[in-house]
Order: sequence, then structure tokens, then C-alpha cells
Amino acid sequence: MSSSVSADRGDEVRIGIGLSSMGFVLAGLGACVAILARDLDEPTSRLALLSSGFAAGLLIVAVVGPRLLRSWPIPTVLAIGSLVCAVGTVLLALAPAYGVAIAGGLCIGLGGALLVLVAPLLLDGPTAAAKLSRVNAVASGTGILAPLTIGALDSLGPTGRLAMLAAAPPLLLLAVLTWRATPPVRSRPRGPVPVLIDSAPAVGLARRWSGRRSKKLGRAVVVSVGLGWLRVVLAVSVEFCFVVWAVARLVSTGLPTATAAVLGTAFPVGMAIGRAIGPINWRGWSPVIPSGALAAAGTLLVSGFDAPAWVAIGLAIAGLGVAPLYPVTLAALVATPGLSSARLSAIGALASGTAILVAPALLAVLARVLDLRTAYLVTLPLIAVLFALSHSRANRHVQRDDLHVRREPDSEAGIADRPRTPHTD
Repeated sequence: MSSSVSADRGDEVRIGIGLSSMGFVLAGLGACVAILARDLDEPTSRLALLSSGFAAGLLIVAVVGPRLLRSWPIPTVLAIGSLVCAVGTVLLALAPAYGVAIAGGLCIGLGGALLVLVAPLLLDGPTAAAKLSRVNAVASGTGILAPLTIGALDSLGPTGRLAMLAAAPPLLLLAVLTWRATPPVRSRPRGPVPVLIDSAPAVGLARRWSGRRSKKLGRAVVVSVGLGWLRVVLAVSVEFCFVVWAVARLVSTGLPTATAAVLGTAFPVGMAIGRAIGPINWRGWSPVIPSGALAAAGTLLVSGFDAPAWVAIGLAIAGLGVAPLYPVTLAALVATPGLSSARLSAIGALASGTAILVAPALLAVLARVLDLRTAYLVTLPLIAVLFALSHSRANRHVQRDDLHVRREPDSEAGIADRPRTPHTD
């Protein structure tokens, strides 16, 4: 019993290290875009490929990740992910050229996606929600520190992106701890499957539905999953437009890059407060509606004013509203009857990667044609479509009894009974 408790605590510590490091890196991504544009003398809009490299990493792992878990022990995947992510942070911090920075973004995406892939598999059991909530709280805190550290270092003389190096030692430590750890072999319980549902990250639990596998999905299931996928794409698109371009928007008001990086903390602070409050349930409406309204109000302040103080206030309000959008939309997707939670989680990962690949790049294209201040308005139609889908008849009135299909068993059952520790000869 004590050895099992010790192993659980060790898993929680390792995942906490990994996801806290990822939270720091992701929160600092927007500041790095502005600083890289200055350091490398590149147009800010061209640095949109940095988030595209990150998104490509997510998409690759979303496709090959389940196969990796069938071939390698979970600790091996965790160690490789932390090592690749550490390499990416070093490349991003020290990049002497544009191509090196983009390669760093790709490595961060690959490594970070592997960390996200295995976290729910390690933090399982009846206390999974509590474990993942603790990990999320620490990750949110480190995320707030990132732009502050980057801005402070940049104001002292060296380039602020050197602050990203702070994430490399914990990630390397995680790789060492994982390879050296030899916890007892345990099987995953057959209870609810924890699903990591946020890039920041936030966490929710997906339901497990029983039933035999259906060879054909009903039309209602396809429509329901398609709408759920699109809602996740829209939610992540809005979030990453702010994550990637918030600091650049502050720079465009005339602020020095270091000051802009510090004020850019307004968005992750708003996100952290929003996550602490949780989804807003008002008069039976979908939580997307009040949250999206706050995000739209923040967008109008960011785009409508050129005074740094108003832009920062707008970022904080937008962060408060954006915070619940991804957890709510992905939790709804993963709870869709007719497919296993594992498959629906993979669909959610593909939706996230698609959004991160497209949305910040689209905003950059608009910024070239117009300006960044006006381009920020692109988030308003995205929120409007998300509103419409949240109230769509198909999304609200498809009943489980009408789906004519039961959820298939989780396809990761083969993973569940595999050893957590590497095989020894």
C-alpha cells in the first residue's frame, strides 16, 4: 500500500514538473514572438510560423502518439517528450537565425504534446481529478511568471528570451527522474479516464461509456462530433490569437519590448482567475455565452484603444472570458456518445493543432494587409460562430437515445495493462 502511494506521488511530481515547464514556455511564447522580431530584424507577422511549428508538433503527436504508447512504455514516452521539449526551449532562447527559432517551436510542440499525451495515463485512479487540479494550479502559476521574467531580463540588457532557458533544467531533470524511477508495475483502473483538456493546461474528466463497438456511426453521431470538433477549433483559435500576439499588440502602442512583455502578463493573469472561477452558468445558458461575451468585450478594448493601459485591461478581460472556452468545448466533445473517450480526445487534439496552426497565422496575414490593431477584430466573428454553434439545434437537441449507437470501449485498453516501467533484459 505504501509503495503504491509513493509511486502515485512520484507520478504526480513528475507530471507537475513537466506541465509546469510547459505552462511557462507557452505563456512566454507571445513575448518571444515580439523579442525575436526585434533580435532577428524580422517582421513580426513572419514570426507567426513559430506557433505554426508548435502546432505541427501537436498534430504529428496526435496522429502517431497512440502507436507510440503501444510500442513503448509510458515512462519512456514521458522522458523523450521532456527531452525534446527541453531542446526546443534552448533553440528558441538562443536562436541566431529565423530557421533555428522555428525548429525550436516544432520541438516544443512535439515534446509538449508527448507530455500532454501521457499525463492522464499516469495520473489515474479515483483521485485523478484532484491530482490533475493540483498540477494545473502549479502550471498556471508558472505561466504567469513567464512574461514577467522575460520582460525583467530584457530590460536589464540581455535578450529577454534567454528567460526561456529556465524551463530546460526542470525538463532535463524530469527525463532523468523518469528513466531512473522504478515504481511497482500497476494496471490502470477501469474507472473514468482522465483527459487533459487544455493547452495551459486545465483538466476535466471524460465519461466512459459501455457497449459493443459499432461498425457504422449514425449520422447524428457524425454531426454531433463534427460540431464538437468545430467548437474546439474556434475556442482554441480565439485563445491562441491572444497567446501569440498580445505582447506584439502592446509593442505596437509604442511601448518598449521589455515593458510590453511585463504588461502582457495581463492575459495569463486573466486566464488564471477565469480558471479559478470556472465556467459561468447563468439562466441555463451554455457557459460559452457569458465567457464569450467577456472575451468579445476584451477584444474591443484591445482593438479599439491605442493607450497601453486600455490594451492591458482588455487583455485581462479577454483572458477572464477565454479561460473556460476550451475546457468547456472539449469536455462536451469528449462526452459525446458513440465513440470512445480515447478517440474523441484524439479528435480534440487534432482540433487544437488545427486552430493553433491556422488562427495566429491568419491574424498575421490580416496585420500585413491592415495593422495588428485592426486585425485583432478577427476574433469577434470566431466568437460569434461559437455562440451560434452553442445554440444550434443539432448541438442542443440531439438526444443520446436518438444516436442509435453506444460508445465503443476505449481503444487504449491494450495500454492500460501494459507495464509503466521500461522492460529490463
